Parts: sequence; structure tokens; C-alpha cells
Amino acid sequence: MSITEKILCSKTHEYILENSDNTYTIGLTDYAVEQLGDIVFLELPEVGTEYKKGETFATIESVKAANEIYMPISGKIIEVNNGIADAPETLNEDSYEKGWLVKIEKTGSEAELGDLMEYEDYKEELE
Repeated sequence: MSITEKILCSKTHEYILENSDNTYTIGLTDYAVEQLGDIVFLELPEVGTEYKKGETFATIESVKAANEIYMPISGKIIEVNNGIADAPETLNEDSYEKGWLVKIEKTGSEAELGDLMEYEDYKEELE
């Protein structure tokens, strides 16, 4: 099973993957990374910071533009992918396996997952 069969995507192009330990991995979809072009800078949050669904938790800059990255569900940052902050171009190569942004502990309700889409539906919406 590929990772795209397990993730949920937001309308703002973030993805969320439920891990086996009830934490969640959050990153940007391949589509978002493709649209950004060459990524040159990434600012990620501190471990321990809490965010509500929809709040900006990171900033990404490419040769084309700077964009905010939004939290797809409420949660507390428990891990940050520091390797990607040092080498943001990794996102262009692999936005799922190596290019995840943060891992969180969910603080909101299951209902927050309701407006997220399965990858196939997300891809259809882009067309």
C-alpha cells in the first residue's frame, strides 16, 4: 500500500497521516510542492507548541513565492523534521517519506478530520 492510500488531504494542500502510536505526521502534498517549484527556505515550529485547526504553523519559501502552511487538525507538536529545515530541497524530491514537516499529538475531536479528503478525492478536486 502506498502512502497516498493512507493519507488525508486538506483543501490548503497539507496531508495528514495517522501513525501506529496515535500520533499524526503532517506535511505538504506532492501537488503543493510541485506548484511551489524549487524550495529554498522552510520555517518550522518549536516542539511543544500547540495549534488549533487552520492556524499557520510553518512558512515555506520557494523561488516563486512565500506561503503559509496550515494545521489540518488541532494538535501539539511532538517532533519536527529538522533535517528538512536544513535541506528544504528534500521536499522537492520526496514530500512524503523524507519530506514530512511535523508530528503532532491530536488535541481536537475526531470531527476535525471530517473535511479532509482521501488522496484520490483530493486529486480529483484539483482537476
